[in-house]
Amino acid sequence: MTVLGVLGDLLDDHVVWLREPLREASDTEVTMYRVRGGSAANVAALAGQRHPTRFIGCVGPDLEGDRLVAELASRGVDVRVQRAGRTGSVVVLVDPSGERTMLPYRGAAALLGPVDPEWTEGLAHLHVPAYAFAEEPAATAAADALRRTAVRGGTVSVDASSTGMLRAYGERRFLRLLGTLAPHFLFANRAEAAALAHGSGGPGPAGDDLCALARRLRRTTVIVKDGARPTTVLAPDQPPLRVAVAPVDGIRDLTGAGDAFAAGFLTAYLEGAGLREACGTGHSEAARVLRTPGASA
Repeated sequence: MTVLGVLGDLLDDHVVWLREPLREASDTEVTMYRVRGGSAANVAALAGQRHPTRFIGCVGPDLEGDRLVAELASRGVDVRVQRAGRTGSVVVLVDPSGERTMLPYRGAAALLGPVDPEWTEGLAHLHVPAYAFAEEPAATAAADALRRTAVRGGTVSVDASSTGMLRAYGERRFLRLLGTLAPHFLFANRAEAAALAHGSGGPGPAGDDLCALARRLRRTTVIVKDGARPTTVLAPDQPPLRVAVAPVDGIRDLTGAGDAFAAGFLTAYLEGAGLREACGTGHSEAARVLRTPGASA
């Protein structure tokens, strides 16, 4: 079993680079790009250039779905999709500092039904962004695929995805879900970790509060990204590990940086890297997407 599996969204991203502050109820000068998106698809596309990778998801029986499947397959990814509904899309507003605000319509991605058991056979690892749990039937399909992979001896991971998603789902409810899934890895940025730390009874992501979150998820290695500041790795029964991030110049778009980190980390992990080395590979992959629209490198 060597294949990395990624389950979740494959979407049509409309990335809007603001050239000036947003003018409400008027016009704003922008530069616009159309790229393949979806957190899971971003991970798969970037991982597929480094390691055998399979994507599992759902797109519409439409031209957009055809185009996105072909684009993802061109990255060396084994694409397995159901076809239903209408292919989803996201408008991503990116300010001059690179910070992004997303307006998602997940469409067909939320319609993913029970996953064919053959699609999860041979997976060494299955990664699922939390977006997959936002709606049914995809939420049940994602949880079932994770459990099936673990039963077969594979490892699994979950990405916390966004504070908006966690708030809508419920932080405490998400922690309960993680408790039942027992992923080997949980990826989160500082804000997402803060939300979950608060949900676990801690007031925020600093120091002991992150450790409290890790104790709540006692079978899971929690990986907390913090932009240009060091990444913190909290592995069960181990002291916190902090991995420095190399400086990156010319940052224009933070979209997909977390997905790129996950792609780098997981491919390095599957090839035998330790936690520090895997984080370093994750940082290198994230740096590749910071100057280009969306999660393109």
